[in-house]
Amino acid sequence: ETYKLPFGHHGGNHPVRNLATGVVEITSQNHNYCVAEGSLPTAELTHVNLNDQTVEGIRCRDVPAFSVQYHPEAGPGPHDSRYLFDDFEALMASVKGPASDAIAGGVA
Repeated sequence: ETYKLPFGHHGGNHPVRNLATGVVEITSQNHNYCVAEGSLPTAELTHVNLNDQTVEGIRCRDVPAFSVQYHPEAGPGPHDSRYLFDDFEALMASVKGPASDAIAGGVA
């Protein structure tokens, strides 16, 4: 479930707390809608916007997937969230199998 924010998140200075580490990341954002906390029973909350306590990141419990609702690439902008690309690469390596080998090699 999603809902429209009273004031959208726009700009390169939004503080977001990573709930796993407690670290506050300065993020670049551009969205007007948010995921309703608790609306995804198979996902855990991973990141929260410190300005309004809205959901900024989730990780699925039942499948290997995660998401954030800001721009971790931050080009230009803050680079506090670059670790997410390492996390994504590790996740892909952990689920790699024969099908992914065939796709990577150009064989369907």
